[in-house]
Amino acid sequence: MKRELCAAMARRFQELGVKPELEAFQTGDVLFANQLVEEGLIDGVPMYQFVLGVKWGAPANPETVMYMKNLIKPANAIWTAMGIARDEFSIAAQSIRLGGHVRVGLEDNLYLDRGVFATNGTLVEHAVRIISDLGCEPATSQDARNMLKLRNAEHAE
Repeated sequence: MKRELCAAMARRFQELGVKPELEAFQTGDVLFANQLVEEGLIDGVPMYQFVLGVKWGAPANPETVMYMKNLIKPANAIWTAMGIARDEFSIAAQSIRLGGHVRVGLEDNLYLDRGVFATNGTLVEHAVRIISDLGCEPATSQDARNMLKLRNAEHAE
């Protein structure tokens, strides 16, 4: 059922011109997403999102990030790895080190530090510091739209 439903959703996304996020909680999800790409059900460069540290999913550690990254096809796919809760920033750093991107937000983590509640803004600010400290430059929202080749990207903002 999963395959048929996801394929139908992918075809609908294509009809609507929507860029899907290929979210992977375990390695089999990456392989399934690769199959959708190979079947032509994902337009343009695919965007993979590894969700790590969820119970019964892939663990949030550097080995998992590297392994999942090496599974994606095509090799030029856009990807990011994110860790749940206390693993958010360590996995963000690992993602950057391996050439990926960063996702942070209250959906994944409520705290900036132990006992310090976060806002989406403070999480993003902390992620920007990590990206900069690792010698990279954070993308603007327009950069991200262009990278993902989103429809009307040149007219956004």
